[in-house]
Amino acid sequence: MSGERAHGLYNRRARRLAPRHAPGDAINAADPGLSRAAVTRASALAEELRHECGVLLELYTNRESFTADMADSRLVSVPPPSSLLDARDELWRLQSALLQCRSLLDSAVALEEEELGGGKEGDYVIYRKIVKDTLSRLLIATEELLRAAGGAALPTPGAEGLKYDGSAGLFQLKLWVYRIFKELEYWTKTAITTLQALPSVSAKKRGSGAQGRRARRVRQ
Repeated sequence: MSGERAHGLYNRRARRLAPRHAPGDAINAADPGLSRAAVTRASALAEELRHECGVLLELYTNRESFTADMADSRLVSVPPPSSLLDARDELWRLQSALLQCRSLLDSAVALEEEELGGGKEGDYVIYRKIVKDTLSRLLIATEELLRAAGGAALPTPGAEGLKYDGSAGLFQLKLWVYRIFKELEYWTKTAITTLQALPSVSAKKRGSGAQGRRARRVRQ
C-alpha cells in the first residue's frame, strides 16, 4: 500500500468513524438499560480496530523480520473474567483494559520516536495513527455504555508498571513494542466478544413485551 493510499484511507476512516447520534439514540441516564444503537456502534468500532491491529502487526513483523509469536504474557492488569459479572462489571473491566492499552500504545509511539527515530511517514506510521484514532473512538463508545449501565467513568491509568527498561537493548525494545501491539489485538478481540454479549434496551423490551403477552393470554 502506498503512503498516498494510506493517507486517503486514514482520512476516510476518520470521517466515517466520527461519533454519530441519531435522534432517539441517546442513552437515557434515568434508564440504566443499554441502547441497541450504542452497543452496535461500539461493536462496529471494535471490529474495525481488530482489522486495523492485524494490518499494523503485519506491517511491524515484516519490518522487523519477526517470525514467531513472542508475546509471552499479558501486559494489562484487570480482574479475571467471570460468569458472575453483570453488564456494568464487564464494561468496567473492558474500559479499564482499553485505557491501559492506550497508555501502552502511547508508550510504544514515544519509544520508537525517541530510540529509533521517527522515520518517514510510510504505511506503518500511518496505520499506527489509524489504530490510535480508532482506539480513542472505541473508548468514547465504551465509556458511554459504562455510564448507561450505571458505572462511573474511569481515570486514565498512569504508566507505572508499564514502562520499558531502557537498559535492555534494541531488540528488547522492539520486542516490547511488538508485545504492546499484540496486547491491543487481544483486548480488541475481547471487546468484540464482550460487546456482542451485552443485553440492549430493545432486546429487553422485546422480552418484556413477550412476557406480558403470555401473561395476558394466561389470564384470559
